[in-house]
Amino acid sequence: MRDFIKTISRSLILLAALPASLIAQETAPAPVINAGDTAWVLTSAALVLMMTIPALALFYGGMVKKKNVLSVVAYSFSAAIIVSLLWVVGQYSLIFTLSGDPANAANVRGFAEWFGNLKTAFLHGISVTSVHPNAGTIPEFAFSMFQLMFAIITVALISGAIVERMSFAGWFVFTILWSLLVYTPLAHWVWNPEGWLWHLGALDFAGGLVVHTSSGVSALVLVLLLGPRLGFRKDPVNPPANIGYIFIGAALLWVGWFGFNAGSAVAANGVAGSAFLVTNTAAAMAALVWMILEWITHKKPTVVGASTGAVAGLVAITPASGFVDIAGALAIGGIVSIISFTFMSVFRKMFKYDDALDVFSVHGLGGMWGAIATGLFASGTIANGVKGAFYGNLAQLGIQLISVLAAVLIAIVGTLICYLLTYLITFGNIRVKEQAEITGLDISQHGEQLESN
Repeated sequence: MRDFIKTISRSLILLAALPASLIAQETAPAPVINAGDTAWVLTSAALVLMMTIPALALFYGGMVKKKNVLSVVAYSFSAAIIVSLLWVVGQYSLIFTLSGDPANAANVRGFAEWFGNLKTAFLHGISVTSVHPNAGTIPEFAFSMFQLMFAIITVALISGAIVERMSFAGWFVFTILWSLLVYTPLAHWVWNPEGWLWHLGALDFAGGLVVHTSSGVSALVLVLLLGPRLGFRKDPVNPPANIGYIFIGAALLWVGWFGFNAGSAVAANGVAGSAFLVTNTAAAMAALVWMILEWITHKKPTVVGASTGAVAGLVAITPASGFVDIAGALAIGGIVSIISFTFMSVFRKMFKYDDALDVFSVHGLGGMWGAIATGLFASGTIANGVKGAFYGNLAQLGIQLISVLAAVLIAIVGTLICYLLTYLITFGNIRVKEQAEITGLDISQHGEQLESN
């Protein structure tokens, strides 16, 4: 009898505890938002916005003729305006919102691998306490704004290739279309835990694929479709309007890039510190190698060349910044200058295509090299223990090559579609008329000019 009473008592205790355990499972504590991580990501978001306005606007604007400086500034400024609105309306949702349970994202296959959804259009359903699975210690609003700045600068980078000839109306429409048809699906593939390149294991810490490869390849396609500027075949040399602008723009890009790369750790932690360190190292190495190459070939190192080299180094280290050590950063920075400088000096002149500010040579080739180099130099000691081919994981190199090919293909096909649609929407006025180009785009497109003109 005593044993029977004990058994009944234990059963009652277990039954009483069962509802409490179920409630505990249903109301698991929300992720704790970390103030330090949040402050760092918000600061990084501001730094990345600075990379577009004013840094890229000055860097590109200083390189063109004086009669076109403001039009170049308008390209970058309009990108910030347009993409900021696209982002909150639906672009963020299409890229980052998961279709199902975050814990099951790695197993999601089918439509969600290729395309996002509009569950959080207009940021609906996101609150000040919401946390995205990609950034578990910061508010989703902060994560969203940080990622927005990447979307802005990516399309703005393309403008450097088509300056001095693309109409502002054409650029306006193209920006909308390209952001939605190229950037959005590629970013979803790479950075959404349900994306197919994420599932494949592609490494792109801060945008070598999503930002630089896509913009660089798209820039080249757009250049070939638009054709060269007037007189380019006879005199491809374009004296810069203001080398001071170029230097200031490059310097601001260098500073802003710390937010770009170190901020992509989405936490104030050791990975962010490592990304900060290798970013600076690669930029310095690339600038030095570029100066040496100029010294050898042209007898004088230039400020424009050193600035271009630094930017090339920043581009190349971007996808690798969360995975490589100092040795990898030095190699990536040094080699990218050799690649970009050679392409600009030899192949661009050989094929005579008018990529005005060498977007493909610096960003396209730099982004591709950086993505491939990640598969070579990932050391396994920085983030998630990921190793590259030089550390015994040859398979990662193959994955990186597939991801580069995917980025190149969507950039080519997507840009062709965007160009055709832009041409139709603008009734063929995607490029300015000959007289407008002669007058200058500052006057013909915007009705204003620099005082120094």
